[in-house]
This record gives sequence, structure tokens and C-alpha cells, in this order.
Amino acid sequence: MEKQTQKVVTRFAPSPTGFAHVGNIRTAIYAWTYAKKNNGTFILRIEDTDKVREIDGSIEHIMKCLKWLGIEWNEGPDIGGPNAPYKQSERLESYLKYAKILIDKGMAYADPYTEEEVEVFRKKADEEKRPFLYRDHRPDNPPVWDGTMPLRFKVKDIKSYEWDDLVRGHLKAGPEALDDFILIKSDGYPTYNFAHIIDDLEMGVTHVMRGDEFISSTPKFLSVYEALDIKRPEYVTLPPIMGADGKKKLGKRDGAKDFLEYEKEGYLPSAMLNFLAFIGWSPKDEKEIITPNEFINLFDIKQIHISGGKYNEEKLDWINKEHIKLLPQNELEKYIFPYLPKELQNEKIIPIISERITKFGDIKNMVESGELDFFYKEPVYDANKLIYKDTPKEKIINNLKDALNSIEMTEEKDFHKENIKIFLIELTDKLENRGELLHPMRFALSGLDKSPDPYTIADILGKKETINRLNKAISILS
Repeated sequence: MEKQTQKVVTRFAPSPTGFAHVGNIRTAIYAWTYAKKNNGTFILRIEDTDKVREIDGSIEHIMKCLKWLGIEWNEGPDIGGPNAPYKQSERLESYLKYAKILIDKGMAYADPYTEEEVEVFRKKADEEKRPFLYRDHRPDNPPVWDGTMPLRFKVKDIKSYEWDDLVRGHLKAGPEALDDFILIKSDGYPTYNFAHIIDDLEMGVTHVMRGDEFISSTPKFLSVYEALDIKRPEYVTLPPIMGADGKKKLGKRDGAKDFLEYEKEGYLPSAMLNFLAFIGWSPKDEKEIITPNEFINLFDIKQIHISGGKYNEEKLDWINKEHIKLLPQNELEKYIFPYLPKELQNEKIIPIISERITKFGDIKNMVESGELDFFYKEPVYDANKLIYKDTPKEKIINNLKDALNSIEMTEEKDFHKENIKIFLIELTDKLENRGELLHPMRFALSGLDKSPDPYTIADILGKKETINRLNKAISILS
């Protein structure tokens, strides 16, 4: 097929029949990215012709998913555009127009059979151990189509088809892939097999990003393109997203959840985009952490994989943590503070929290478990916890008193992590083991077996509270 030379136009065309999941959204990411990279147009189109399965709120949900990732469309149902409307249910006149062309060409006919009659044909094929093909039962004199019966495409040439895919290369299928499929249902709505072809034509779509499940239907699409004497877009078939075992496509049990759950769990949109981009694509170098802008600059259809990529939530957590590290202080505050009680909304606590989480939702567990309580509640602990190994109690008391004396002599303005660390290390250099001071001091300040270092805790608590907690520890030991 002749290469596309016009402006690149891609589309994301979901059905509003349920929540969006990672497979849907990855398709949108690739389509949006390719359009952005080529200064093209990205269209959001809603394929809402299955009214029985449509779920209220799905369209808004899809838009919210895309906007969370930072994906904006140039044309769509909410903003309009030169090819409006962008909901298939509002484009019925277009499908009727092209259906009439096929009828006039003798390439579409009214389907007069009832469901029961079709079932008889199907059972007979099963009994004779042959595939059921509707074209074997075409009516000799079909009635004039008046819209009350399904309209079927009439496959004129039963032949093999060959086509090129920008990812899969040269593909082909035999005549068994062709059949007389429904163009417009008896309810007046078109099928996907027909509607997407007309929409892509009228909207000038040049590249169709699609899942591999559409390969088997491609001969049907090609037969319609031929019948209407129109040019098809380039096909870009994406690899499936596999479950963690790598053996089957990702399902609900493997993590194919409502995409907005990732936002609720505290993942960064940049990390989510990074993660999904790499399931089925990789840059020429081995870089694993990229920003959305870097992805747009690096994206190349030739780097899309043929084989499926695994969905690995551990990898997602690692990528998210790396993206958290890239955030400036003010951005970290914006994400972290909403999870904290007011008593903990201190900018000094941000490094402690950010280094201990993989996603911001982890903070909720930290708060609920009481892991952070010691920053604003005086800890309760047993005196034995203050003893470091076999160090005599009297020595622990003296070490804490030395630390207390150094703290009391420190000016308020100089009481910060770096200075605290300097004078505590000077004290520990005189000891046989640093733990003889740092352990009881850390425990006196936090009351926890695992906590940040005492310099960091003291800095956050402030001079007054640090002195108070050290005095309490000395009292407990005395």
C-alpha cells in the first residue's frame, strides 16, 4: 500500500461499556504520542452503538482517565471539532449514506432470517463438521431493506487477502476469513466492523493503533474498503498485555482493574505512563525511567514489540518510586500533605516519608499503623529498650546527659539536622561504639525499633521537644 503522506491523525475510540483498564489506556497513550511526535491530530471518539451494554458515566470515566495521565485530545465529544459529532450514536446518517452506496452496488442486502432460522443453519454446519458461514445461506431474492432487518455486507470476491502492518509486517489470510457480516443492526445502529471504517474515513485517520484481536477481522475490513473504493489507514497492531505468568492476557484477577484505582492508590501519572509505555515498546537505549516529554521524543513505531509484555506491579512500584525522587519539594508537599494529619504537615518530614514509600497511598497505612505518631505524640516504651547490647545503664544515662548538654548549649537557630549530627558524632567518637549513644537517643525520641536517625528526628521535633524526651528517658533509666 502507498505510504501516507498527509498530516498524521490518530484516534482512541473506546466503547462506554465499562471501566477503562490498562490495555485500553496503553492504546490511547501510543496513539496520542504518535500524533504529538508528528505534530498531528489526536481524536477521542466514542463508539456507543452497543446500547444494551452501555454503562452510565463510562464516557466521563474514560475522559477522566486520559486527563489524569495528561493526555489531551484535539477533537472529541466534549470539545467538538471539524468532524463532529464524535459519538457514533450521533453519526447514524453517515452510516446510512455509505450503506446505501453498498446497496446500490449490490454489495449489501437485507437479512430476512430470524434468529431461530440462523440457529438451524448453524446446527447443521456443526453436524456436518464444517464451519458455519452465513454467505452459504444468502437469500436469492432478499427484500428491500427498510431498516427493520439487519443489513449484511455481501462479500463479492471470496479470495485471500494480504496486507502490511507497521508492527507485524506482511500478513495474509485465506478466504475462510470472509463472510457476510452485519453492517447495520435491526435497531438502526451500525456494527463496529462497519462504523469504524466510515468514521476513520470521514475523520481523516491515517494510523490506527489497535490490539491483535483485530487481525483476524482485517479481511472483512479490507473487503469493505475495496467495495467503497477508499483507502485504508495504516495499521499499527500492538502486542497484548500479559498477566504476571506471561501465559495469558491480563485479566481482572491479574490486575486489570479500573484505571482510576491507580490514582486513588497514589501512583504518579508520569510513572503510570512510563510503566505502560514500556509494556510493548522500548527505546533504543536501555533507559527505564522517562518523562512523558521524553517518551514523545523517543517514540518510534519500529520499536513496538510483536510479542506480549508482562504486567508486573512490582516494576510499576519501582518506576513510581523513581518518579517520586524526581519531584521537587513543593510537588512532594502537594502529594504527601493530604494524607497527613495537620500535626504532621511539616516540610521536614517529607524526606522521611518519600524515601519509605513506593506510592503515596502507602502514607495512609503509615498513619493508620501509628508509625508516624512519635512525631507529634510522646512515645511510650520500656526502659530496657534504651539499653544498647550489654552497655551498663549508668553509661547510657551519662551518654544521654552529654547529648542533652550539647543540645541545651545549641542556639535555636543552629538546631538543625546537620549541626545536630556534627556534635553527636563528636560525642560518639569518644565511645567504644556509636550505638551506645545513638541507639538510646533514637529510641528516646521515637519509641520504635525502626525509625529515622536521631539527627533527623530531633530536627523535626525541635529543640524543646527533643530536650523533653531525653529528660524523660534519663528519668526512666534512673
